[in-house]
Amino acid sequence: MGKPTGFLEHGRELPQKLDPSVRIEDNKEFVLNEEFGDKINTQASRCMDCGVPFCHNGCPIGNIIPEFNDAVYRDSWEEAWNILSSTNNFPEFTGRVCPAPCESACVLGINQDPITICNIEKTIVETAYREGYAKPKKPRVRTGKTVAIIGSGPAGLAAAEQLNSAGHCVTVFERDEKVGGLLRFGIPDFKLGMDVIDRKINLMTDAGIEFKVNQHIGVDVNAQQLRQEFDVVLLTGGSTVPRDLPIPGRELKGVHFAMEFLGQNNRRANDMDLKAEEIHAKDKHVVVIGGGDTGSDCVGTSNRHKATSITQVEIMPVPPEQRPANMPWPQYPMIMKTTTSHEEGCERHWNILTKEFIGNDKGEVTGLRIADIVWQDAKPGERPGFDEVANSERVIPCDMAFLAMGFLHPEPTGVLAQLDVKLDERGNVATEGFATSQKGVFAAGDMRTGQSLVVRCINEGRECAIEIDRYLMGNSNLEAKANSLMLSA
Repeated sequence: MGKPTGFLEHGRELPQKLDPSVRIEDNKEFVLNEEFGDKINTQASRCMDCGVPFCHNGCPIGNIIPEFNDAVYRDSWEEAWNILSSTNNFPEFTGRVCPAPCESACVLGINQDPITICNIEKTIVETAYREGYAKPKKPRVRTGKTVAIIGSGPAGLAAAEQLNSAGHCVTVFERDEKVGGLLRFGIPDFKLGMDVIDRKINLMTDAGIEFKVNQHIGVDVNAQQLRQEFDVVLLTGGSTVPRDLPIPGRELKGVHFAMEFLGQNNRRANDMDLKAEEIHAKDKHVVVIGGGDTGSDCVGTSNRHKATSITQVEIMPVPPEQRPANMPWPQYPMIMKTTTSHEEGCERHWNILTKEFIGNDKGEVTGLRIADIVWQDAKPGERPGFDEVANSERVIPCDMAFLAMGFLHPEPTGVLAQLDVKLDERGNVATEGFATSQKGVFAAGDMRTGQSLVVRCINEGRECAIEIDRYLMGNSNLEAKANSLMLSA
């Protein structure tokens, strides 16, 4: 490495953020990366010349992390970009929204703070766009084979770029008026701005990928029509059926699924049609049910709406502050996570059972009946149960509730029904590898695996592209992850 003693000389540092009181005034990104300056080289120098770089294994797409860290330390930014973009189609997305399992697997993280891999990645990609290193990935020749991709989330976009680079003619169909899927209408602008998405889509368009928006396959267009027109159909529509909360009062006005709220706010922030009755948290007592990233995004968005109060409740126990013994390094640990949205203001409660939404005579939600619980020790092979704490039941103010409890599976009607593909026991598309039960129809991403991370969906798209390329051509020169020889070079 460029500086073998860097990890001994420097501690972990990250860019400053705008003060919470300032950043909640708009929906813009608030990490002051541009002001970090030469510190990024210092941070890259902390990467050790470790014998086995476990960060590769921690990263679902196998980013060649020590090598691009070394290039950053040497100020060789084009080299860093070439290394990073060889394994990651969308570092502009993962550098902003990835939970960084690579950092959890960092060897330095055994007894010190790990390398700031995500921020280095983000800096590389922003430098690449500024300096003109980021260019369309145009194929040298065209094969004449055609691929229809249904869904323009991270899995679909990754597969599209890979298959296009292999020379196939790729058309991506999106039911909304703009491309991006979850990236555009699920992740708040203050984490991932639409301008960041648009500049990448423009490069992909310049490379020859065709995007067709306002095309709801299975509704506007029969999916069987695509099977007749294209050599391959790839399903990447995501896991879009949210987990509901069937308790009394669920039907009251003001109780919404999280994605209804988040997607609409992104539309509002970008002067787009809301496409539904407005959901706004101004002057509301907001309750977010679910303790994950989606719930956190509801908290941050509610803060920007100027909610009167925000309470986030989770049925699971409070996570530990430090890595627990049953999640040793280099595993990704389930520990207490305080996001930037939580920093902006929110009451958080764990071990909470939600029992009933309370309403008024207008059919509007006004409160939520909850109770504390104590989890039981799980029996072998069984899920743990819980007991309600006696006399803990109470009603908290709730003028608006957001259900952020995850997703079950893709929508079984429409495209899946028309193509008659088999589903697994969880309601996801059943595949062998990435091939569905119908010849020439493939599936990747959350539609195949269930809900997951953006970075895992990118890997799904890349892996699936290899299988489709082999199906069309008999073999494939595409690579999903870095060659093992390159890693040891």
